[in-house]
Amino acid sequence: MIGCNSGNKEASEKNSGTYPDIKTLGAMKNVMWNGELGSSIDLDTISDKNGLYALGPLSYLKGELLIINGKSYVSKVTSDSTMSVEKRFDVSAPFLVYTNVTEWTKTPLPSQVKTIQNLERFIDGKTSNFKRPFAFKLTGKVSSAVIHIQNLPEGTKVSSPEEAHQGQTNFNINNENVKIIGFFSTEHQGVFTHHDSFLHMHLVTKDENKMGHVDELEIGEMQLHLPKK
Repeated sequence: MIGCNSGNKEASEKNSGTYPDIKTLGAMKNVMWNGELGSSIDLDTISDKNGLYALGPLSYLKGELLIINGKSYVSKVTSDSTMSVEKRFDVSAPFLVYTNVTEWTKTPLPSQVKTIQNLERFIDGKTSNFKRPFAFKLTGKVSSAVIHIQNLPEGTKVSSPEEAHQGQTNFNINNENVKIIGFFSTEHQGVFTHHDSFLHMHLVTKDENKMGHVDELEIGEMQLHLPKK
């Protein structure tokens, strides 16, 4: 279990008394470039599920994982246009980012915040005095979104992002109420965010029938939830 502030005594003292540190197991770059597709963590070994939030891919890139307030969702591709979403903890991930948050502060998103890029800038500006990294939530309606689920063919060897994304299937979400769980960091590109982003987000629809990694977003009317300091 690796806390992002582990080994940094000054940071630990400065941040004591606030929300818990983010924990990471494995790393996105090790999956994409080194083909480390197997388990770095079994989800059911995380003992504290109170206010647990997490996201990552399923081992061997066979699906997507999302934990919201201690409830675990696993999505898999079932055809070019369909998916399955199950609630289960008996799965593993090649990399995972997780934390426990039990108290949140809520604020409406300004109307000009519509895209992932807008959202990243807004969160970055609003949290300049926050302990980083941190988890956040979005609740409300998306005008549209594109989510993906990894679906790597059996036995595929991976040594590049292009190879890792073989079989990835995209799904469109339109005018639906959703929950989005995200993790924000300016320090973890290649660990749990892509090299060109400070955000990693997974979305689940209100009816819990669709869940996946957020690639594109057009925000409707949504609330931003940040950890209460």
